[in-house]
Amino acid sequence: MRTSLILLSARLLDPESGAFLPQTALAAAGGRITALGDDQEVRALADPATEVIDLKGAVVTPGLVDGHIHPVTGAELTRGLDLSACTDVAQVRAALAREVRDLAPGAWLRGWGLDPNVFAGAPVESAPFDAVLDGVPAQLLLFDAHSMLVSRRALELAGVDGPRTFDQATAEVVCDTAGRPTGLLLEEAACELVTRVAPQSTYEERRARVAAALRTLAAAGLTGGHVMDAGGDSLAFYAELDAAGQLPLRLRVAPWCQPGTDADGLRALIDQQGEGGRLWRTDGVKIFMDGTIDNGTAWLERPDCHGESRHAFWPDPEEYTRVIGVLHRAGVPTATHAIGDAAVRHVLDAVEKAQADDWRAARHRVEHIETVPDDTLRRFAELGVVASMQPTHCCDFTRADHTDNWSRRLGEERAARAWRCRDLYDSGAVVVLGSDWPIAPAPPLGVMAGARHRRPSRDLSRPPHGPEQALTALEALQGMTVNAAYAAGAEHEAGRVALGHRADLTVLAADPLTTAATELPDLPVLLTVVDGEPTHRDARL
Repeated sequence: MRTSLILLSARLLDPESGAFLPQTALAAAGGRITALGDDQEVRALADPATEVIDLKGAVVTPGLVDGHIHPVTGAELTRGLDLSACTDVAQVRAALAREVRDLAPGAWLRGWGLDPNVFAGAPVESAPFDAVLDGVPAQLLLFDAHSMLVSRRALELAGVDGPRTFDQATAEVVCDTAGRPTGLLLEEAACELVTRVAPQSTYEERRARVAAALRTLAAAGLTGGHVMDAGGDSLAFYAELDAAGQLPLRLRVAPWCQPGTDADGLRALIDQQGEGGRLWRTDGVKIFMDGTIDNGTAWLERPDCHGESRHAFWPDPEEYTRVIGVLHRAGVPTATHAIGDAAVRHVLDAVEKAQADDWRAARHRVEHIETVPDDTLRRFAELGVVASMQPTHCCDFTRADHTDNWSRRLGEERAARAWRCRDLYDSGAVVVLGSDWPIAPAPPLGVMAGARHRRPSRDLSRPPHGPEQALTALEALQGMTVNAAYAAGAEHEAGRVALGHRADLTVLAADPLTTAATELPDLPVLLTVVDGEPTHRDARL
């Protein structure tokens, strides 16, 4: 087998021990690591077609994997006006006014990343922007991507003039006391009322945006991602890019199972498992148990301060339990979005019931886990359920003094249980880290840094939220290497720099374990390798 790549003068980092391997060079062939040794003996394996790169002492880690990401959705949702830097209504209004000035007559305005904290406790509604959006159809996606604000003109074009009912129990067209829409739409089913009448991009335009987004992710050091959706043309995009040799990440894709999925729908999801190509495959199913705390659609054991977040996403939570049982018996791993404490508890109960009826090797996961009581922590390890966490959500969307929307809704007791990464790790759970991009920035070094410092990424001088829940540098690295491999059932071939393992590698200018957490996001990514082929190479190499 031809040696395709040789890396010399490397410091090879073991994410299990945190120590450097004694070898200084590696070779890859057929997408696997085929040799580890000193520079001289590994260089001898090269032939004229082998790419040989002198790393000059740079640090090689196993390829960094985002445990929860939405590449196609992210490429689509991050079109238009970025509102994520706005901190109050006046800034949002000014940004919208600038955008409106450049709009063609009748054109739609798209915005994303809107933080509900800009409303400073006032109702989240479109009224503050009515004047600047007069006659303009506009969609403003809130940062959680579970809700959006739309203008009066957009509602008019969609024919939405009052409340609606949906199969998704937490979906809602929010209305005032007179039954008039306020402009706030909660959850996908409600948002779709407006989205489907807005102008749509062509297939080719969307594929090009996805390809560009994936290249950006590779340049940030990512070699893979656990993709939590497969809607629309997603799988076609991955297949086409893969066939053309233009897929720069290894993707594990989990299609959705929604309320109302019947026996035929479940069978289709089961039959779909394993489909894919060289660098992508369908593996698992994504399910929602609730919405988000910020928009009042999470499922909490006690309602939030507005009397909201009282219901599951599934109108009948026991139907969710039945679905978990069916998928478990088929050996299909599941990943359930569960943010509120009641939602997390129900998922664990459902997995426990499924395992009691039929023990199988399927590895189930809970995504997000934003607030949980003490008695829930131990159950993750007991049941073998992976804890999939996104620490930058805590960093960037909450505040240490609990004056943010998320914390105010929950109250002090539950806000103090924010993103319990440390407690879950200490309880024996396998903790996987991710970004949930486009909800939060995707660069993996920023994700690992946030798990360590828990401070707002835009102002690192501000105090951390729950510093006692911080992970160590090694634990954060494990969350995007060995633990991500375990969650995918691939620990025998991924997550370590070892003979026979995948040649998926991230090369950094310095040791991420000794780089300060606040400096880690700026650490240069010199090389990204997937399946033994460079997908990003810094000009310094």
